[in-house]
Amino acid sequence: MARLIHIETDRQEALRAAVDVLNDGMPIGLPTETVYGLAADATNPTAITRIYETKGRPRFNPLICHMADLAMAERHVVFDPLSRRLAEKFWPGPLTLILPRRAESAIHALATAGLDTVGIRSPKGFAGDVIRAFGRPLAAPSANTSGQISPTSAAHVAADLGGKIPLILDGGAATVGVESTILKVEGDDVRLLRPGGLSAAEIEALIGRPLIRSAAGATIEAPGMLASHYAPGAAVRLDAVSVSAGEALVRFGGVEVEGLERARIVLDLSPDGDLAEAAANLFDYMKKADATGAGMIAFTAIPEAGLGEAINDRLRRAAAPRE
Repeated sequence: MARLIHIETDRQEALRAAVDVLNDGMPIGLPTETVYGLAADATNPTAITRIYETKGRPRFNPLICHMADLAMAERHVVFDPLSRRLAEKFWPGPLTLILPRRAESAIHALATAGLDTVGIRSPKGFAGDVIRAFGRPLAAPSANTSGQISPTSAAHVAADLGGKIPLILDGGAATVGVESTILKVEGDDVRLLRPGGLSAAEIEALIGRPLIRSAAGATIEAPGMLASHYAPGAAVRLDAVSVSAGEALVRFGGVEVEGLERARIVLDLSPDGDLAEAAANLFDYMKKADATGAGMIAFTAIPEAGLGEAINDRLRRAAAPRE
């Protein structure tokens, strides 16, 4: 089983152990403000292969490469002026930018799934310290089996991948709770490839115009664009107004639901209707509902405003038909 180190009680040992394992070409469970990542050296093809093998992830699905800061990012990608403004405003934070990879970048093609672009971001907190100490970018998709619910705690990572990786760093519960927002600048337009922990409204306030949304079934240019993703073992149905016997119910804002007493479990993402709280609780509550053994998890409607766009994106992918 993976060694577990609590960052708060042993920060220096956590940093030293992380760098040692990464230098050995192995992946680690790494806390970020969004979700826990399965992090490995983005310049090492063996390390990247271990990410794909550990997750069971399709290799046509590119990985986000995490940078210590803007200066590190500039060594690997070419910034246009608008992308630079976005990075300067929102990094470190839950924003990923898709940018052209520099010819001299050491990021391996396995991390980009052969694309000539790469998704990059600079995470908040201890993850940035690890990257800085390691000195190279980290490829870090969510630390879970591919297609399943993303982890927001070290316990989630241990339960899923603890037998497959050597080290998990415990930084407590992820504060954002959904993955980063992914953007791609296209001339004067900014395309939203994946809604996430940075709301569209904050981005639009900076750029002064609406984001362009990618159509359903668009070419995969970034993580999280597969139709079925973030899925529990149970089936998922959305916009529930009633509950059938034995279903698990996840509601929002204390909304009244017919047949509440028939539910196997009732969870509320945010009784007060706070979308930030709902985002932080989403994957944890999905896991708790799934753990009841219910064959169906029913979710009540979530507003599309603000972080609701990211929450609904994850729920629609969780509810999508599966192979």
